[in-house]
Amino acid sequence: MSKNQNKTGSYSFFNCIEKNFDKAARFISIEKGLLEQIKACNSVYRMHFPVKIGKEIKVIEAYRVQHSHHKLPCKGGIRYSMKVNQDEIMTLAALMTYKCAIVDVPFGGAKGGIKIDPQTISSENIEKITRRYTSELIKKNFIGPGIDVPAPDYGTGEREMSWIFDTFLSLRSGDVDALACVTGKPVSQGGVRGRKEATGLGVFYGIRELCHVKEDMYSVGLDVGLVGKKIIIQGLGNVGYHAASFFHESGAIIIALAEREGAIYNEKGLNVSKVFLHLKNNGSILNFPEAKNIENTEKALELECDILIPAALENVIHKNNANRIKAKIIGEAANGPITPEADEILDKKGVIIVPDIYLNAGGVTVSYFEWLKNLSHVRYGRMEKKFRENVNAEFLKVIETVCKKTISIEEKKMILRGPREIDLVRSGLEDTMINGFHKICDLKKSLKIENMRTAAFVLSINKIIDSYEKLGIFP
Repeated sequence: MSKNQNKTGSYSFFNCIEKNFDKAARFISIEKGLLEQIKACNSVYRMHFPVKIGKEIKVIEAYRVQHSHHKLPCKGGIRYSMKVNQDEIMTLAALMTYKCAIVDVPFGGAKGGIKIDPQTISSENIEKITRRYTSELIKKNFIGPGIDVPAPDYGTGEREMSWIFDTFLSLRSGDVDALACVTGKPVSQGGVRGRKEATGLGVFYGIRELCHVKEDMYSVGLDVGLVGKKIIIQGLGNVGYHAASFFHESGAIIIALAEREGAIYNEKGLNVSKVFLHLKNNGSILNFPEAKNIENTEKALELECDILIPAALENVIHKNNANRIKAKIIGEAANGPITPEADEILDKKGVIIVPDIYLNAGGVTVSYFEWLKNLSHVRYGRMEKKFRENVNAEFLKVIETVCKKTISIEEKKMILRGPREIDLVRSGLEDTMINGFHKICDLKKSLKIENMRTAAFVLSINKIIDSYEKLGIFP
């Protein structure tokens, strides 16, 4: 039986993360007991509750896992899927702990899930389930601005986050910080501008930074920069769509897009906006007029390309297809898209893998910004926008006087504009992703670590160790 299988013989996602953790632990000199504490999930809440759907009462299975309390609150999304199980939610909570540490977001990792298929349930019934789930979390003190802060994930979005907030507020009436009990809300309900595209934009920033490193690009036979790079993206959900859009705008060539029902391919490049419109109108990316259909979506991952971005679910690259992957760079926009066995095969082939615990941390980074906004009760940019515009106006006057030259109206508009909320959010995200990338690379070089994934785990574990030691829990 494989080390990554549990006693029933089914594949254990959590064991995969433990294996990556153990690889990193070889580079860390610390008492074994502390490593075991960091690796283990602190709290696992499994619940069953009844909800009346139509004329029937359905018993809903759901979870909330808090992986680490080294920082509070805990933070992590809630997913709605029939594939939800305890092993998956524990794993995703652990990944949240590590990614928060890498990007210096002061949260412990958490994750939630409800075992339903949102595609087959009416909006009214999804609302019932969401509100009941929230009340169950409140009963056990598993939600709150300083305790545990959910966010959207696979199968959820702004709508569900609004229902969670409203339910929390109704049961915690008068809590002035109630808005901060959940992130990923609509802007009108305390959300932050830029949250929806944050994970995809973070993926873009991370890959862009890698493509600027001459040494890494030359090692895989590529030129520096993103322009002209051939990219395949698997998954056209929120993350995949926004990542594809930013890559397309930067001059990269999106040659294939893959979804559950199949994939589309055009060697000369796909217009992402047109593909998304086609998907919206037809319910599928297949039969897009400017592309060729690929019936087996897995085959799209094996096409010749420079960069492959799996942006859907876990374990899509495994030991049976890893040898057929031709990409030179793989960016893990999804959580755990590569199994440990596939990881080893790809490493031997010299493929650069940008790991999920760094690359898809854009979502939690901007969730952190939203949480801070909710606690401060003021929109980003509100205090300084006009002041900055006035300072810039005075600065322009000085330039025109000294240079004796009039600046055009268009140029003035560009220079005078003060920072909007979305400008500040994107600036903070870009800085976070760039800093995270270089911290991982610096550690990889200094400790002579074989790949970015192990280096990212080492960086994360060291930061968590430091938190525990500073708390005085482990002298």
